[in-house]
Amino acid sequence: MNADWLGNPVTTDNPATLQGINDFGHGFLAYEEKALNILGAADADPDCALANAYAAMLFMFSENRQGPGLATPYMEKAEACAAGATDQEQHVIAAIRAWVDNDIPKAIALTEDIANQYPHELAIIKAGQYHQFNLGNSPGMLRLINPVREANADNPYVHGMTAFALEQCHRLADAEAAAWKAVDLQRKEPWAHHALAHIMLTQGRIEEGMRFFGDVRETWTDLNSFMYTHNWWHDAVFQIARGNNQAALKMYDEEIWGKIKDYSQDQIGAVSLLARLELVGVDVGDRWQDVADFMAVRVDDHVQPFLTMQYVYGLARAGRDEADQLLASLGDFAPKAPTFQRQAWHDVALPACMGLVAHARGDWQSAVDYLRPLTGRWMEIGGSHAQRDLFDLVYLDALIKSGGYVAAHNILESRRGWDADSVPNNQALKMVYGKLGLD
Repeated sequence: MNADWLGNPVTTDNPATLQGINDFGHGFLAYEEKALNILGAADADPDCALANAYAAMLFMFSENRQGPGLATPYMEKAEACAAGATDQEQHVIAAIRAWVDNDIPKAIALTEDIANQYPHELAIIKAGQYHQFNLGNSPGMLRLINPVREANADNPYVHGMTAFALEQCHRLADAEAAAWKAVDLQRKEPWAHHALAHIMLTQGRIEEGMRFFGDVRETWTDLNSFMYTHNWWHDAVFQIARGNNQAALKMYDEEIWGKIKDYSQDQIGAVSLLARLELVGVDVGDRWQDVADFMAVRVDDHVQPFLTMQYVYGLARAGRDEADQLLASLGDFAPKAPTFQRQAWHDVALPACMGLVAHARGDWQSAVDYLRPLTGRWMEIGGSHAQRDLFDLVYLDALIKSGGYVAAHNILESRRGWDADSVPNNQALKMVYGKLGLD
């Protein structure tokens, strides 16, 4: 019997297997590429239950319909030797099995049990936060991390996990304190950097956010493509807020698109940033085509509504027939989606996708008609506040272009309260004031 880097007991005497487990546990929390080493460790040691369970979990983060099939052989190896594993390891295996089976409510319930019994099983607790995030349940994210905070007071990653959960719960002062604690403990804590980006964006502290990222981005070494490109995405959003559109476009070309083009998070980051740039008048050239080439396989890939909504918009902006194919497959899938998420798929994602395609094709009034009833429901489809803001921006653009200036005025003035110096918001507000006959 050995222990991992956090002190959790591990049923293995193989040093290479233990190293693979440590690489996964630390790499997962730190968003480092070394988490992938668990695959080699599991392949070399089919009798280690935990290594194989973690390998299955890694495949589930691929966020595509192939994930469960690729995870299943590792899951079966983990279960075959689970009888000789510790009680803690058996809990981990059960939580990952529930995820592979797409029983997310069960996976969350099992993860809550783990958080209360085994406060150093941080990989599973972070995965539980991911599940709650995808369901739009920010209080659930906080509920998972709260029981383990005292036992991990010196762990920067726990403070980072706490910070993002608090930020998504709109507790910005508490979130900022937790994020700075994480950075104080370890300057290279990209999830805490990410939480601070959310806080500063929400409070209109754009210049501060740009300075902060300019200071800490030198630490973004050995990161996986999601964390690296997503933090650059936040920097690009800062740039757009201050009218530095060409700087944002350069970030897209050099840092955001092109790391792992077939990965879901890289794709939606590209879609979201290209859309935001177009919404402020930037000509993005043929960049949509490159992204669409890699999203074309997503036509029946309904893993998360938040992802599907961005896939369809990107395909439609590229003028691809796959946008219509995706709408058709979504129409078949949504009424039969798993019960725990059926409402989000059927009542929110399906009409939203129709509205997004309408906007992408220049049918402004149809976009308004589809999106207007959904503007208060975006949290149901998952994603963060900052990411979901794209859908409000698309709706706002459709309102303005369809002549809905009164409604647009109300939205723009409200947004000015968050960031009084937003260049795109103030430019739009000036135009709308003119249309309304106001100074």
